[in-house]
Amino acid sequence: MSLRRIGILGGTFDPIHCGHLDVAEAAQAALDLSRVFLITANIPPHRAAPIASPFQRYAMAALAIEKRSGWRALDLELRSTEPSYTSTTLARFHERGYLRTELFFVMGADAFADIATWRDYPAIFDAAHFVVVSRPGAPVATAADRLPALTPRITSKPSDVVNATRPLIFLIDAPTADVSASAIRERCAAGRSIAGLVPPLVQQYIEQQGLYVPKGVGRRALDTSPSSSAGRLHGQN
Repeated sequence: MSLRRIGILGGTFDPIHCGHLDVAEAAQAALDLSRVFLITANIPPHRAAPIASPFQRYAMAALAIEKRSGWRALDLELRSTEPSYTSTTLARFHERGYLRTELFFVMGADAFADIATWRDYPAIFDAAHFVVVSRPGAPVATAADRLPALTPRITSKPSDVVNATRPLIFLIDAPTADVSASAIRERCAAGRSIAGLVPPLVQQYIEQQGLYVPKGVGRRALDTSPSSSAGRLHGQN
């Protein structure tokens, strides 16, 4: 029986943007992933608290992949009040019956640069395949240099997955959009367009919610009153 190939893209998604989607698409194309799950972090341990609420960030992720067959946004990490650690999330997939060689944790090479600071490093590489995709200014060519002890498990050949008996680290060189969540937030705050940087439905949601703009500016100020669904969820996290 052939193994499932499940891609997992985690992130704060504050907001999700075309660079995130390009990374996941490159991984799916190279490794023939059958499913791609987007998992919104609740409390990111390695960066400042998000501006948008958990509900809003999850909603943007769902909107971003609305028409993508086989892609799904999960609220797995939003159900916990604990920091969102990748090792914990992968353990939850194991508990649901997924084999570690069926899981492909997808990330950009820019995020991979900080992998040694992640919880359960380097044991985390035994929990799933890792797929590292190049990002503007962060090529995958130098990724192996950061992890000399793991060189035997690092490969640039997607075909190596066929006979893999333990998780590998795949390096995928592919073009991805030169955009970041911080740049998008800055553009919103300055009243500049973000068209083409995020999917159209995400842009529409950001504008409707009044996200990333000074209070009272934009089409509609963010409603954080107890009567709003976003406000209620934000108050619970």
